[in-house]
Amino acid sequence: MDDYDLLVIGSANADLVIGVERRPGAGETVLGSDLAVHPGGKGANQAVAAARLGARTALLARVGDDAHGRLLLDAQRAAGVDTVGVLVGGAPTGVALITVDPSGDNSIVVSPGANGRLTPEDVRAAGSLFQASRVVSAQLEIPLETVVEAVRSLAPGSRFVLNPSPPRPLPPEVLAACDPLIVNEHEARVLLGEALVGDDPADWARILLARGPRAVVVTLGAKGALVASAQGVARVRSVPVDVVDTTGAGDAFTAALAWRLGRGDALTEAAAYAARVGAAAVTRAGAQESYPTPHEVDAL
Repeated sequence: MDDYDLLVIGSANADLVIGVERRPGAGETVLGSDLAVHPGGKGANQAVAAARLGARTALLARVGDDAHGRLLLDAQRAAGVDTVGVLVGGAPTGVALITVDPSGDNSIVVSPGANGRLTPEDVRAAGSLFQASRVVSAQLEIPLETVVEAVRSLAPGSRFVLNPSPPRPLPPEVLAACDPLIVNEHEARVLLGEALVGDDPADWARILLARGPRAVVVTLGAKGALVASAQGVARVRSVPVDVVDTTGAGDAFTAALAWRLGRGDALTEAAAYAARVGAAAVTRAGAQESYPTPHEVDAL
């Protein structure tokens, strides 16, 4: 069990990006920049980010038999990702509509398309990929039942990392497999719901940990991250950078963390490295185009 450092199961989207002076409110129209089309999707982003760092990476996803699907496959292969698990057809390729304001903050609407057709049967058919992977990483831009099947398909001794985005209630079986569960502040608030206590992310991390994950990481943007495990809660500092575009930065963080955990790093050490990767990613526009090489991470 060691052909791949990381198997990513998740979404692959074409990112349709427009820069705006400010994001529109309800019923409002604003003018933006020329449309830019980039390869994206949380699963595809994580796979490219990990491969660019040097991880032996495979992607299990579904794209449409269309121009956007070909764009995504070409981007994966160019980054060195093994696309043997990428299925083609069944629906148009997923699309993300993204607006980015001058501060680099973004708003995203996703049309899942083919991502919604990635089924538990597809996971079972890819059993050899799971058996050959040290770490499996997933998100929630694919059906939840497919993520559940991924948990059931884990090889003995492999590690499961989940970023529950977009957030939704998680079954105990999935929570118990998370090592770690990675959430940003918004995702933490949604998952906690009525259990949310105060504004201290350390409290959020402890409450989430009590729900069953083996570890929890709460990402805090420019403030770094919090790591919670049976050993307690630790803060990981970020690196100050000039932010250009935050699109895909969380995916870069998750990919880097998953890869370093598979290499044997302690969780806090892996999170510190992932924070540097995420910081490097926000200094350039786009998602996959912004992901750093190891040399660029070391330069931070």
